Amino acid sequence: MAGDPQAIPRYRIAPSPTGFFHVGGARTALFNWALARREGGRFVLRIEDTDQARDRPQWTTGIIEALAWLGISSDDPTFEGPYFQSANAAAHVAAAERLFAAGHAYYCDLTPEQVQERSTSSGRPGYDGYSRERDLAPGPGRVLRFRVPDGTTIVRDRIRGDVTFEHAAIEDFVLLRGNGRPMFLLANVVDDIEMGITHVVRGEEHLPNAPKQQLMWSALGHGPPMWAHVPVLVNEQRKKLSKRRDKVALEQYRDEGFLAAAMVNYLMTLGWAPAGDTEIVPWAQIEEEFRIEDVTHSPGYFDVKKLAAFNGEYVRALPVDEFVDACRPWLPAHYDLDTFTAIAPLVQTRVVTLAEAPGLVDFLFLDEPQIDEAAWSKAMGPEWAGPLLDAAIDAYGAASWDTDTLKVELERIGAEHGQKLGKAQAPVRVAVTGRTVGPPLFESLELLGRERTLGRLRAARAKLAEPAPMP
Repeated sequence: MAGDPQAIPRYRIAPSPTGFFHVGGARTALFNWALARREGGRFVLRIEDTDQARDRPQWTTGIIEALAWLGISSDDPTFEGPYFQSANAAAHVAAAERLFAAGHAYYCDLTPEQVQERSTSSGRPGYDGYSRERDLAPGPGRVLRFRVPDGTTIVRDRIRGDVTFEHAAIEDFVLLRGNGRPMFLLANVVDDIEMGITHVVRGEEHLPNAPKQQLMWSALGHGPPMWAHVPVLVNEQRKKLSKRRDKVALEQYRDEGFLAAAMVNYLMTLGWAPAGDTEIVPWAQIEEEFRIEDVTHSPGYFDVKKLAAFNGEYVRALPVDEFVDACRPWLPAHYDLDTFTAIAPLVQTRVVTLAEAPGLVDFLFLDEPQIDEAAWSKAMGPEWAGPLLDAAIDAYGAASWDTDTLKVELERIGAEHGQKLGKAQAPVRVAVTGRTVGPPLFESLELLGRERTLGRLRAARAKLAEPAPMP
């Protein structure tokens, strides 16, 4: 039975397939996953697919794939599901009928408009219990409402402590719609009972539902689960994350080249912190240390810049061969893998996400570099830029083609033109790569090869010699 301290802990998440998987839902899933694994319990995935107007099969697939990307999948014996709420509709209705037969619920024939009219007339918000003693039988258009008893309900929350709800503030809520379809609150409770869920860890926006659900658990003859309502995630304005305003889709971060391990680590620190002086820790440590009672009450700031910093750390920590493999989904077909592998160690230290890697080295795989005009104007503006390119063409035509020699030659040429190496590199870099930033120049030239490098230097020199366009 749910709530039995001797029962195997059974945690669950119950997302609705109505859109992309929210990062807040991902964090809640990870909290449940960590607890279920550490306690030798089960993690249940239940898809609450009863919103016929908004549910889509592709969103269900997206949820399953997003969880698998985080490491939560059926490959682990802790995982159960996915189960589908729609498959249990008969049990939801049967539970509602039991509540009606036991006097815990009654039928009401007021329309929403009539409820609103009565509320406006009385000055009391919400439904006023009009049909409580009318003894209505089931009928077309009649809703089934739960009869909220007098008194209070205490929700024992493992994060927030005991939270008391006065029943006087809870209206007799609907269990079955006028068309006979179950409401979310009823279906949620019946599914949790039938699946033996012992712990409900979910977002704090569901806390107002907890007393209603706890009343239903009791009316159906069961003790409630152990509750824990985790704080919401907010943006830099400290507003709750919104899909209309913020980047909240887990899939978007995945597709931009964030590493799953970095995302997992970062999400687990939103409201909780591992021991020690660093937040970047392996999953094994997180699983060992995580306790739901240690989660803070305060909203978690979803800081995209901090997430990027986490990701950069994880990217740099990858073995080079793993970094190359991780980048492959973002590499265009015309990229030569051997060439990319050769420059990968230099790229790895300069990117934050995997998706950035191809653009950083595109000059190696193009017939001609894509010139950044702003970079061109800055690098080629000085009077010495043209003569320096001439000298580089002459020197590189005869020099040994290795990183050290290429550097020594350009350092010498720069000194002859009164420039230190840092400034002397700029015209050469822009001529060869099209940009002022990128991997180390001389390693790039060595990989590009003598003929392609000289061709680009000559093309840049010719362009520099062209007459300026008439204003």
